[in-house]
Amino acid sequence: MLQNIRVFLSDMDGTFYLGNRLLPGALDFAETLTKQGKNLYFLTNNSSHRATFYVQKLQRLGLRDFTEEHIITSTDACIFYLKKNYPGSRVFLLASREVSIDFLRAGFILVQENPDIVVLCFDTTLTYSRLAKACVFLRKGIPFFATHPDLNCPTESEPLIDAGSIAEAIKAATGRTPRYFGKPYPEMVEYALWRTGASKDEVAILGDRLYTDIAMGQQAGITTILLLTGETRREDLRSSPWQPDFVFASLEELTQAIRV
Repeated sequence: MLQNIRVFLSDMDGTFYLGNRLLPGALDFAETLTKQGKNLYFLTNNSSHRATFYVQKLQRLGLRDFTEEHIITSTDACIFYLKKNYPGSRVFLLASREVSIDFLRAGFILVQENPDIVVLCFDTTLTYSRLAKACVFLRKGIPFFATHPDLNCPTESEPLIDAGSIAEAIKAATGRTPRYFGKPYPEMVEYALWRTGASKDEVAILGDRLYTDIAMGQQAGITTILLLTGETRREDLRSSPWQPDFVFASLEELTQAIRV
């Protein structure tokens, strides 16, 4: 199965790097895929930044051949759906100014009053007044969307409140739950398939978490590869409903397997 894969969708933190250092074998893995004419894309649920932010980080870590084209965020998956189903809509957007640019470029109208839809990203600039205004709109029954469900965003110092926690606060106030698009929801893979032009049997998801990376891949019907370089330990597999197609201890071990 690995020999048929031409597109690898990789998680980032815990799979390809930890904090500000590449995991052993990361550069060799990327170079091996390039030599074989295969493609590597990076997935992230973090919707507090645009793709440019992640490109700059990868380049600082030594992956200098990667561009914005190689980054797929939960914002991308959300916008992809909204462009098809709510094109040109008036959007009340809870997002950083940086991420707002992507919605404007996609043809949405960002408004403070009378929106058609409410969209929640990982808004690190969120204020009480904007949160309260979103709740006013949602109580009127306006469609509600969120980029991803993560409750916390891990950092090198301590976890930060993420979009999922903000959504839970809104739910407590309004009874409304958003439609999500990031991992573990298969919509992120559907967007990746459209963007890469690959079929499901040509794509694999690579990650370190069973309940996000592996769950999403299995729900989307693509090959799943678990790396034991981050959160998951081998013993965790015994009790998980999400069983990957392949398990590797490291990127180095995976690279050897795709060279066969």
